[in-house]
Amino acid sequence: MITPLIVAFAAAGAAAHGAYHRNSPVFGSALARLPTSAKRVALTFDDGPNAEATPRVLDVLAAEGVPATFFLLGRHVDRWPQLARRVASDGHGVGNHGWHHRKLHLRSPGYVRRDLQMGTDAIERACGVRPIFFRAPHGFRSPWVSAAARRLGQRTIGWTLGVWDSDRPGADAIARRAIDGCRPGTILLLHDGDGYDPLGDRTQTAAALPAIIRDLRARGYEFARLPA
Repeated sequence: MITPLIVAFAAAGAAAHGAYHRNSPVFGSALARLPTSAKRVALTFDDGPNAEATPRVLDVLAAEGVPATFFLLGRHVDRWPQLARRVASDGHGVGNHGWHHRKLHLRSPGYVRRDLQMGTDAIERACGVRPIFFRAPHGFRSPWVSAAARRLGQRTIGWTLGVWDSDRPGADAIARRAIDGCRPGTILLLHDGDGYDPLGDRTQTAAALPAIIRDLRARGYEFARLPA
């Protein structure tokens, strides 16, 4: 017999999954992996731009001819608009990561709309392009987060593999986790910025990137763009 208590527990569990799991469909779909069984990987970078790490990441991608998608944070874009502009001019995908980098599952619908709009506006001012992707900070969402992104014409993107590079475990550890964890269709989450400190150190991620690209290629992988 299904009791009201069981129903309440089930509803609470579903709500928690929707809020905290980056790829949960409960509060709207989020792209969790590339739609392919081929050896393709998509590189994505969150929380930039950053004055030290972003140019190094872009230099490696340019030298290797590898595409990526950058989920730019509005307040960092306004601080370093020339770096955001370079992301777009280098041909990479541009995604919206909001403005403040707050946990949006705890925020009101009005706050979410303003945060996403402010992030979008900052990117458009700096890059001259409108972002078509959105990723929630930490992947946390509520019933109105992906809806607000859709109204801005932005597809919500999750990720398949995160390697905790933001903990700065060392470039070798970052590279090893990424290389060993990738599978066909992986969307790999990396960070070229710090969502809370504009001057935060993400140079370990930049230093790990050449090995990630080299070793994944040695394993037969190609680097793909996110599907619009």
